[in-house]
Parts: sequence; C-alpha cells; structure tokens
Amino acid sequence: MVDERNIQEERRSVFENYAEVTVTNFQKRRINAQYVPNREEALSKVLDLIPSGATVGWGDSVTLHQVGVISKLREMKSIQLFDPFERDDEGYLVVPGPGHLELMKKAATADIFLTGTNAVTMDGKLVSIDAIGNRVAPLLFGPKRVIVVAGANKIVRDIDEAMKRIRIAAPLNVKRHYLKHNFKGLENVPCMKTGICVDCRRPERICSYIVVVEAEQQPLGAVDYLPRIHVMIIGEELGL
Repeated sequence: MVDERNIQEERRSVFENYAEVTVTNFQKRRINAQYVPNREEALSKVLDLIPSGATVGWGDSVTLHQVGVISKLREMKSIQLFDPFERDDEGYLVVPGPGHLELMKKAATADIFLTGTNAVTMDGKLVSIDAIGNRVAPLLFGPKRVIVVAGANKIVRDIDEAMKRIRIAAPLNVKRHYLKHNFKGLENVPCMKTGICVDCRRPERICSYIVVVEAEQQPLGAVDYLPRIHVMIIGEELGL
C-alpha cells in the first residue's frame, strides 16, 4: 500500500533540483558552493574544511547545532575554538559581559568562521539578518575562510522572497532567545507577543543589520587568493 503520508523522497528530489541551480549560480559569482544530501555528510565535509591548528569562531546558528558541528568543535583538541555562545544547563552564557564581547571579536577574526544564513537565493546570493553584526561582519571581511551552512528549505527565488522569509522566521528566533537563553527585554518586542514582524523600532530588536552577499571579489594586493566563502546546502529542513 502506498504511504501517502511520507513525502521524503519527493522533498529530497525537489531539494536537489533547487540546489543544483543555486550552486551553479553561486559559482558564477565566484563563491564556492556544494550540495550534500544529509546532515551526516555535511558534518564530515565541514570538518574536512577546517585544518589542524586553525583558530575557529562561529556565529549563533540553529543549523550548526542540528548538524552537530558545534558539539564536535567543542571536543576537538586540534583547533582553538573561540566560542561566545557556550551556555550552561539553564541557558545562561558561560562567559557573560565584557568577556562575551571579546570572544565575539576573536570569533569574527579567526582563521575559520562558521555560520548559518537566513535565506539563499536561486540566483546565488546570501541574505542574512543580525542583531549586533557579529554574525554578518565576518561574511564581508576578516577570516581566511567562512563556511556557511543552510538547509535546502532556505532556498528562495529572489531577494524579495528572502526578505519575506526573514520576516516570518525572525519572531521564531525571538521566541528561541527568550525561552532558551534568558534574554532580558525581549518581552517588549512586539513579535514576541504576536508572532508577527511589524518592523519595530524597539532597542531590543534582533533585526538590526541585513547583509546581502552578491559575489566575492579578490582584494587588491592579495597573493595566492582563494575564495573565502564556502556555502554548503544540505538536503534537509534545517534552521529557522
């Protein structure tokens, strides 16, 4: 009997089709990109991109947690991990206050920076939104390599669809920070109460910086330059 409840094979086929087009267009924009079918293979390939002895930082990302990258990095003795987002069992930062800010600065200028993204357009652009900029700044300049992981569910047609997707996902992220991370002040953000983004002007809002990466350019004077950004699209529904 056909199981009409299971559409995993159909979803996987569509994800592959979307990703094939998207990866090709990233490469036309001089951005490294690849598709992997599942999180297990993604974890292996991400770790292969991190050389022994490297300093490594990361921007807050549900996808990186779901793939298992963060827990693995915290176990590795062959790298130096700058981990601003390590938390105790109650969700509080292990290193709070000024130390947290310093860790974010070190993470943003490490040899390798890992992050998620909010949307990936089929014509090869990354669209990311951030509260204070620590997650999006390294995309533009600094680390020798930036590894961006994204579930294929984040593929959209264009920038307009990317912005719509971001506005839908942002209230979910506010809820996550409020419920899991004890962020004070988020109870005053409108989308915390309604679940709907109204483009508020609250000082506690988490949507202050929007960055669109359209291509990668070799800096003047760079020697033996290799593309910094490596996008890994995973054939699963991941992240927010």
